[in-house]
Amino acid sequence: MSCLWHCALLRGSGAKCEVWVRVASSCVSLMAPSRRVLSQPLGSIDFKIRTIELDGKRIKLQIWDTAGQERFRTITTAYYRGAMGILLVYDVTDESSFNNIRNWIRNIEQHASDNVNKILVGNKADMDESKRAVPTAKGQALADEYGIKFFETSAKTNLNVEEVFFSIARDIKERLAGSDMKQEAQPAISIKPSDQSGNEAAAKRAMSLSLQHKASSRSQGDSPQ
Repeated sequence: MSCLWHCALLRGSGAKCEVWVRVASSCVSLMAPSRRVLSQPLGSIDFKIRTIELDGKRIKLQIWDTAGQERFRTITTAYYRGAMGILLVYDVTDESSFNNIRNWIRNIEQHASDNVNKILVGNKADMDESKRAVPTAKGQALADEYGIKFFETSAKTNLNVEEVFFSIARDIKERLAGSDMKQEAQPAISIKPSDQSGNEAAAKRAMSLSLQHKASSRSQGDSPQ
């Protein structure tokens, strides 16, 4: 049995995270070719299918990627709504890409479902500390602020790339399982059968009063004028 889950990839513009995307897409046993759903002059949005095995279930993650291009901002609002998971990727050597994460999260809060799973990803973790613009602690603090998971990854060394996709898949799976359990746990709405004995007693009282009224009327009609 397999499932298809839609995930959005929100990342810095330009080529800063291109390598991460290529490695993330290729380090899997089954990978469908990239597809483009928009063409020039607007550009294009790639989506890739990544298949993983999780707890004996085959799961396909359909990953939509706008490459962080601002002209796709109105389009991304549309696919937020169907996203079951969202990966927020920034470049640890580029502070502006990190600062832009808050803008993406505001868009998510406005357009995505309330319970969508999110993971914050700091890319290029293999870079020398002297080239770092965003310390690990700063990334972790932002993730803690929004209550989401945080990973630092490296496309060069493949650090945590695999773990990110398995983590988002597991989070989605657990959320869906919890939702199913809540639905099953909801008490069934039952309609109590009517109290037949009470109804019968009320009917008898009404009949008795009716007979008494008829008898009274008859006796008044028979009385002398």
